Amino acid sequence: MTHLGKKPARLDLRRRESGDVELRTRLTPNLRLDTPIMIGHMSYGAISLNAQVAMARAAKEAGTFMGTGEGGLHSALYPYQDRMIVQVASGRFGVNIDYLERGAAIEIKIGQGAKPGIGGHLPGEKVCEGISCTRMIPEGSDAISPAPHHDIYSIEDLAQLVRGLKEATEWKKPVFVKIAAVHNAAAIAAGVARSPADAVVIDGFRGGTGAAPKVFRDHVGIPVEAAVASVDQKLRDQGIRNDISVIASGGIRGSADVAKAIALGADAVYIGTAALVAMGCRVCGNCYRGLCPWGIATQRPDLVARLNPDEASGHVANLIHAWTLELSELLGAAGINSIESMRGNRDRLRGYMLDEGLLKVLDVRTVGA
Repeated sequence: MTHLGKKPARLDLRRRESGDVELRTRLTPNLRLDTPIMIGHMSYGAISLNAQVAMARAAKEAGTFMGTGEGGLHSALYPYQDRMIVQVASGRFGVNIDYLERGAAIEIKIGQGAKPGIGGHLPGEKVCEGISCTRMIPEGSDAISPAPHHDIYSIEDLAQLVRGLKEATEWKKPVFVKIAAVHNAAAIAAGVARSPADAVVIDGFRGGTGAAPKVFRDHVGIPVEAAVASVDQKLRDQGIRNDISVIASGGIRGSADVAKAIALGADAVYIGTAALVAMGCRVCGNCYRGLCPWGIATQRPDLVARLNPDEASGHVANLIHAWTLELSELLGAAGINSIESMRGNRDRLRGYMLDEGLLKVLDVRTVGA
């Protein structure tokens, strides 16, 4: 069992005359997960509606959550809205009060690990009638997300947007902030932790995307492991680790990666490419062309029909279930009985073929030490 959101530094308990114990501390809304594995944000437009529906069903079956991406929430996903994390990106596509109220949580996308510092672009060829209605843009027009949010130029501006989203939803939903894993991610995350945000998502450079320029994809970001370790240490040094949850994303390829991310300081992880591979993706890297033969990253009706949501949802649910069982075995082998005990427990990790500088960043001892 994993809970995402702010945790109190201490609990105020009072014993009543009847002998019952009363909790006086006011707790903020948290997401409750049966597994620390969530499905990351992939928008309707970047992937087909069948793919989104399949992953939403899998998230509900596995007792976890799924991100909508920045493309709004299609009506076909309404039955699964209690398992959806809605995203507010710089383009604000599909964002209105109905969209915010339907999600179990809200995520503000500041950066993406595969392309830090730049925005997004959905070609007009992929903007069909359904995407046009969901994103609230003209059919056939390019959907361009600018690099920055034009109302966020400081941590104070970010805090104001977080408060605005919480006010709009009556402070009933946790708000996450997604940043790219870059050299100063720790300082940024410390600023996010001092805002009303409930969790920070650290997205590493190995995260998959079908629309990232090669120069950004290969040369700008850093591995999520290094970023998560530095963020966790910075928050602990400043005494604010319980003020915010940390979610690792980008490059989670197996249950061992989940265990490593949690041991380095994450509370939970997002998976994206792994879920697509479970549905049949071959990682050919041509998502932007809209000609995916597996019916995943396309909007052509004849190609979309190739993906059966019922079968695909079962495959994704099996993946999450299998990784969860493997994670339990890894915890048991390490002598640990809970995710909470594993979080930030770097004594259970050893570095192999890592240089001294990286070992210092990760705060991990070498093999044999």
